[in-house]
Amino acid sequence: MKVLISAGPTREKIDPIRFISNRSSGKMGYALAEAALKAGNEVILVSGVVNIPPPDGVKLICIESAKEMSRQMKKYAKIADIIIMAAAVADYRPKHISKQKIKKGADKLIIELEKTEDILSSLAKTKRKEQILVGFAAETQNLIQNAKKKLLAKNLDFIIANDVSRNDIAFDNDYNEVFILSKNGHSIKIPRKSKKEIAQKIIKIISANFAKKSFCS
Repeated sequence: MKVLISAGPTREKIDPIRFISNRSSGKMGYALAEAALKAGNEVILVSGVVNIPPPDGVKLICIESAKEMSRQMKKYAKIADIIIMAAAVADYRPKHISKQKIKKGADKLIIELEKTEDILSSLAKTKRKEQILVGFAAETQNLIQNAKKKLLAKNLDFIIANDVSRNDIAFDNDYNEVFILSKNGHSIKIPRKSKKEIAQKIIKIISANFAKKSFCS
């Protein structure tokens, strides 16, 4: 299968040296890419700026902004069997980017923001019948409730929910604990394990579902 995975944060420029970003390390997305590759798949990894070497054998596409990630994800979604949106994409970006460094001056600096494109929703609109689309829900409260809303609103096959308010999992950590929710109403909890172990379980579950859609639909 051809597996398309996004990973890491995006950076939205304020001026030539400053940007808006988030705490995503990219570890979960890269672990998924490694697991998909070890399962015998062709893997395309669209990655924001991270400090992780890519697994040998993946096709790595490096991006910075949400706009760049959207362009690459849409391009490769056309040939992908499974799409996993594990990246932490900025919801907003500065409406105007200064061409020069903003100098320190007034006591307050107001930066007007505008929404970035909802990449996951865009991918859902063009999703083929046999294609599997997977999203992530990084939540700090009402984890399952918010994940279910996102699953239905974005027309996903699966959503991976994790609590990013905890210090022992998720952002900047080698471990995670997730719930895998499917559009059919099924839910599986994977208790705290290394991100590599969790990635292997996620790929196994999603791959099995793809086989059913491909041959039993």
